[in-house]
Amino acid sequence: MNDTALFVAVFLACVVEAVEATTIVVAAGATRSWRSALTGVVAGVLVLAVAVAIVGPAITLLPIGVLRLVVGGLLLVFGLQWMRKAVLRASGYKPLHDETLIYQRQVEAAKSAAPPQSRFGVSDWYSFTLSFKGVVLEGLEVVFIVLTFGTNQHNIPLAALAAAAAIVLVVILGAAVKGPLARVPENTLKFVVGIMLTSFGVFWGAEGAGARWPGSDLSLLVIVPSIAAFALLIVLVMRARRRVTNAGAPAPAAVVSSSAHEQPAVAATPVTSSALRRPSPAVARLRAFGLFWYDFIIGDDWQIAAGVALGLAGTFALSLVSPFGWVVGPVAVALLLPWGIHRALR
Repeated sequence: MNDTALFVAVFLACVVEAVEATTIVVAAGATRSWRSALTGVVAGVLVLAVAVAIVGPAITLLPIGVLRLVVGGLLLVFGLQWMRKAVLRASGYKPLHDETLIYQRQVEAAKSAAPPQSRFGVSDWYSFTLSFKGVVLEGLEVVFIVLTFGTNQHNIPLAALAAAAAIVLVVILGAAVKGPLARVPENTLKFVVGIMLTSFGVFWGAEGAGARWPGSDLSLLVIVPSIAAFALLIVLVMRARRRVTNAGAPAPAAVVSSSAHEQPAVAATPVTSSALRRPSPAVARLRAFGLFWYDFIIGDDWQIAAGVALGLAGTFALSLVSPFGWVVGPVAVALLLPWGIHRALR
C-alpha cells in the first residue's frame, strides 16, 4: 500500500464521517444557536485530541503482528457491516441514506426540544450537547481510521493530513450551503469505503494471524477488485430477485437496521412497577458507556463479529501447518456478507 492509496483510503472514509457530523452541527446551529453548536464542536474536538494523545502512543508500542491482527479484525467487522448496508441500499431493500431527510429530522427534533437552557456558560445546552455528541461519535471513527491505517503504514502524519483534508472540505461545503450535503454521493462512498475497509481487514488480519500473502502487498491489487466484484454480484442477484418478487407480489418492506447513526423507533410499552425501578445514575452511566463501545466495536450484528473472530482463529491454525492460511479470510468474507444480508432480510 503506497502513500497515494493510504491518502485516498483515509480521505474517503473520513468524508463519510465528516458529512454526518456536519449535518448534525448545521441542523443544531441553524435552528437553535450557532454559538452553542460551535462551542460543542470545539469541546468535541478537544476530547478527541486528548483521546489521540493517550491512545496514539499506546498503539505504536504494540508489536506489529498484534496490531495487524486487532486492526484487521476490527476493519473486517466495520467493513462487512458497511458493505451489508450498502448492498441492501443498492439493491433496493433498504432506503438510500438521505442527508436531506436526516437534516430535516434533526431540524424538527431541535425545534421540538425544550426551550433554551443555559448551563456552564453555554446559552443553549441542547445545541451544545447535540453538536458535541455528533462530533465525538463520528470523530472517534475518524481517529480509529487515522491511527490504524497510519500506524500500519508507518505514516500517521499522512493519514492525519488526509483526514484533515476531508474534514476541511466537508466543513467548507457545509458552511457554504448551510444545510444538508445532499449532493455528496454518500451511498456510493459508503459502498467504496466498505469494500476498502473489508479488503484491508482481510489483508492485515491474515498477516497478523501468521499468514503470508502471495506477492505480499501486491496481493491487495487482487483482493480489492475481487471483493468489489463479489459485492456487486450480490447486488445484481438481489435486484433480479426483487424484480421477480415485485412482479408477483407487493415489494418487501424496507429494512431498517439499528446502528450508532440510524436508531429505529421504539414502540411504546406499558409501564410496570419493575419499569419504575430505574437504576442508579452511576449504573445507568456505566451501562450507557458499555453499550456505546459495544455498538462501536461489535455493531448491530454480533454474528458478523463472531464470524470474523472464528475466521482469524482459523487463519492462525491453518498457517501453522500450511502456507495457504491466507485463504481463510476471503472465504470468511464470502460466507459472512451473504449471511449478514440474509439475516437483515428476515
